[in-house]
Amino acid sequence: MSHKHEQLLQSVMHGPAGGNIHWREVESMLHHLGATLEPGHGARVRVVLNGVEATLHRPHHSGTCEKSEIRHLREFLVAAGVIVTSE
Repeated sequence: MSHKHEQLLQSVMHGPAGGNIHWREVESMLHHLGATLEPGHGARVRVVLNGVEATLHRPHHSGTCEKSEIRHLREFLVAAGVIVTSE
């Protein structure tokens, strides 16, 4: 995994949900982890990783994800079995 993806995964999984994470970086990290992303209705994106499915929401007016969406992403990654070792 690239250093950039590893740092992003660390920031998503540990500590409080940040408010400065860009959707395109999340999307790139999910692809790198092996997830499939399919566009849904409106801003929804269907994501499947390790047999676990979730619906995430792309930001509407900016490229930055909301804190609630980062918490949802974290829950999805945990359910999909993504393990992060602390640095």
